[in-house]
Amino acid sequence: MNKFNNDKRLTRKLDHIKLTLDLADKNTSTRFEDVKLVHQAVPELNFNEINLNCTWLGKKLAAPILINAITGGSEPTEEINASLARMARKHGLAMAVGSQTAALNNKSTIKTYQIARQENPDGILLANVSALTPYEQVLRAVEMIEADGVQLHLNVLQELLMPEGDRDFKGTLENIAQILVKCPVPVIVKEVGFGISQETALKLIKIGVAYLDIGGYGGTNFALIESLRNHPPQEQTFKTWGIPTAASLLEVKSLQKPLQIIATGGIQTGLEICKALRLGANMVGIAGLFLTRLMLKGEEELSSTISNLLRELKITMLLCGARNLTDLNKVPLVFSGELLNWIRQRKLKVD
Repeated sequence: MNKFNNDKRLTRKLDHIKLTLDLADKNTSTRFEDVKLVHQAVPELNFNEINLNCTWLGKKLAAPILINAITGGSEPTEEINASLARMARKHGLAMAVGSQTAALNNKSTIKTYQIARQENPDGILLANVSALTPYEQVLRAVEMIEADGVQLHLNVLQELLMPEGDRDFKGTLENIAQILVKCPVPVIVKEVGFGISQETALKLIKIGVAYLDIGGYGGTNFALIESLRNHPPQEQTFKTWGIPTAASLLEVKSLQKPLQIIATGGIQTGLEICKALRLGANMVGIAGLFLTRLMLKGEEELSSTISNLLRELKITMLLCGARNLTDLNKVPLVFSGELLNWIRQRKLKVD
């Protein structure tokens, strides 16, 4: 691992937040527009009886939604994590903190992560470190926030585009395998925005991984962000690199393995949440949308955004004739466009 001073690391985190906000309206296609849920004109359901409740990592949630890894490690981000944790508690959602590498290297930043547990003492909270982090450090990250699980993030392209980033990714699978043996909580392998393929998923399954966050293309684009961080900006050669979220979800689901899948990457509406769940996700992760609402319009607006997502999800389920998440698995689907082409060329098994 490269050793750079903490000031540079914290500056990078603040750069990421600023550029995420600047690029908020420039998200690219997740290909969920190529998925149609078949409308049922006589659903015989009462909207108030639509049930989103689920159990995940041994705890009950009001809906299968994860406020996904965003930030931490600098003074301005402490209040961000506090606000997100309050929203997770209020709406009964899960939450993950951003990469804890800063806190593992600088104890003064630990509080910017611990605030999430303080604000939501009984909720599901995930730790977050690189997949190349030594297991001893992973255990520290888990203990730091009393985490219910830990995300090991894969961010190869992002690192390659950072002047201060890693260049050596050998030993990743071996390190994950060791963490799986040593870690006392579930281990979730997470992509940061470029998707997980069948080939990658099979490698991870082979070493015992049971939780995958696909982190597909279509959300926060770290290839573009890292290009823009450079002065002058790098040529944006890789801004369209990655597997669209819907395609990545089908890549993994079509393996028909006993996996818990989190669908993350550019999901913006309750309709898209519903599509992701129908395609096989057990949970849906959202980061960029929540960050922009919080930073641009405040905590009250973020709460309103979450409430509206849940309302849209319930409306979509009713229109499909699904009373609960189990019923949703039976809703008929129609594929079109580039996603259908992807399914055919990759020979994916979809129902």
